[in-house]
Amino acid sequence: MQASRADGLASALNAEGPTSAARRAGVQRPGAITLARHGEPALSRKVRLTSQEYRDFWARYETMGLLPGQVPPAALRGFVDTCDVLVASTRLRAIESAQTVGHGRAFTQEALLVEAPLPPPNWPAWIKLSPRLWGFFARFWWWYFNHHQGEESRKQAELRADEAAAKLDAMAASGQNVVVLAHGFFNILVGRALRRRGWRMTVREGYKYWSTRRFERG
Repeated sequence: MQASRADGLASALNAEGPTSAARRAGVQRPGAITLARHGEPALSRKVRLTSQEYRDFWARYETMGLLPGQVPPAALRGFVDTCDVLVASTRLRAIESAQTVGHGRAFTQEALLVEAPLPPPNWPAWIKLSPRLWGFFARFWWWYFNHHQGEESRKQAELRADEAAAKLDAMAASGQNVVVLAHGFFNILVGRALRRRGWRMTVREGYKYWSTRRFERG
């Protein structure tokens, strides 16, 4: 067991490169921050829904876990294997994603990282769209027209993202590499907040499930 741990530590040190070298030299340099989207939830999107039906769909989506049998990408597995801190939002799909990619390692849960709400426009019942299209229009209305229906507004979500970025910044400032398993759009907001704090995006994989955005300093 001790030999295995030593091998794992050696691999981590080799993989982290300049950050690890700085640590060994006693120089404190910030670690990296990787924002990853969760895996695919176990809820089919092959349906057409009214506005009210989409509200119900999103409510179920917020409570669902992952579709079984997924294999996270090798790049994300590498980031997690060599990170010092693993964090997940408190949504089940994010928790199960951290469990899947972390192979049983410990991680923390942070409610600050949950997805921003998606209340759809109040369109008539004869309009039926796919969940993907409803998600697009709901986000558009929320972002540009402040359509939040008593849920979190855009301004409130941006303030929450800035708070999350401040916490991640503080974690990484001591040289720790941090990986976050959270949500597609809120990760974008956190990334914007990190860039305002001087972080540079070095990896950007788009918006698909398991995709990552990695940020570094220096």
